[in-house]
Amino acid sequence: MKKRIALPVIVEGKYDKIKIDSIFDARVFVSGGFGVFNSEAKQSLLRSVSGEGVILLLDSDGGGTQIRSFLNSILPKEKIYNLYIPSILGKEKRKARPSKAGTLGVEGMEREVLERVFAPFICDDTGACKAGILQKERGMITKVDFYRDKLTGHPNSSCLRDKLAAQFGLPPGMSANALLEVLNVIADRAEYSAAVGSPADAADV
Repeated sequence: MKKRIALPVIVEGKYDKIKIDSIFDARVFVSGGFGVFNSEAKQSLLRSVSGEGVILLLDSDGGGTQIRSFLNSILPKEKIYNLYIPSILGKEKRKARPSKAGTLGVEGMEREVLERVFAPFICDDTGACKAGILQKERGMITKVDFYRDKLTGHPNSSCLRDKLAAQFGLPPGMSANALLEVLNVIADRAEYSAAVGSPADAADV
């Protein structure tokens, strides 16, 4: 039996949808890649399915980043959960040559990788998912934590963010805000603190 994902998922193309559908019981919608920029009909559809929350899973290359940014600008911000695939070198079997970035897209991810990416949103037997836990109970990671741990506001912050992202299977080059957002979905303070080597109960000073 396929594992169920409660929230709708938006991906870039039809092959990404086929991949997700082959693994999960989920409502998957295709953005149409760059075509969504000029399609009011597509934008309206994606807004309509985002009312109760929506997961964005785009490729981790430049194109995927642009599409993600656009979708974040037209969908209700408080309803969006941005998930990311790791940056893995390779080429999808159906393609004659690798992408410009030389990395695999959503359609090229192995089942185990996607199950890990979607883990907070996979429903258990009762229909609940980890993402439904109140954030205040999970212990939020904050911008103060990031500054204290030199992940922002310091000369080598971008390098440190890339190292932290790699520990959680996330792509390099993420902004502080983007990394903070996704860590608050996939990790708790204890996991974050273990990754950066700081005390879980460190004072926010």
